[in-house]
Amino acid sequence: MRVILQRLKNKTEKGLLMSNCCSSDNVVNKFPRKQPCPVNGQDYILVPIKTVLHHIKNSWRANLPEQGYYFCNDPECDVVYFAEDGRVIKTKELHSIVSVKRNETDDPVCYCFSVKKNDAIKEPEIKQFVIQQTKSGNCSCETSNPSGRCCLKDFP
Repeated sequence: MRVILQRLKNKTEKGLLMSNCCSSDNVVNKFPRKQPCPVNGQDYILVPIKTVLHHIKNSWRANLPEQGYYFCNDPECDVVYFAEDGRVIKTKELHSIVSVKRNETDDPVCYCFSVKKNDAIKEPEIKQFVIQQTKSGNCSCETSNPSGRCCLKDFP
């Protein structure tokens, strides 16, 4: 039991384990966890299709087949999401700002609570608020954040 708890602690410290409100365990078992971006060739992590659907323009027209979708966080690459079949979704196809692609101080750092990077820099206590809300299950990282993941590691 102690070994299991230590492994969970290590995963939490590395930002790999999130609260239940941010979990996408149902996706993890169905598709490969990582795939290479068809544009830059680097491996990226799986995101739930619902993350993609929440950020693309006209999601009702997208006709996205059931397969693995991945988030490319390379600021030099215009691809944001890509699929196992090689389909790519670029920045211009989203209605959301993808902070890691632009890295502007007025971009969101926390999509769930509309915290901008410059606010987090000016008011460091905002991070504590976000931590508390996440612990309470009040976040929506899986759909609000284009990466589908918790923002806490992205705070300045």
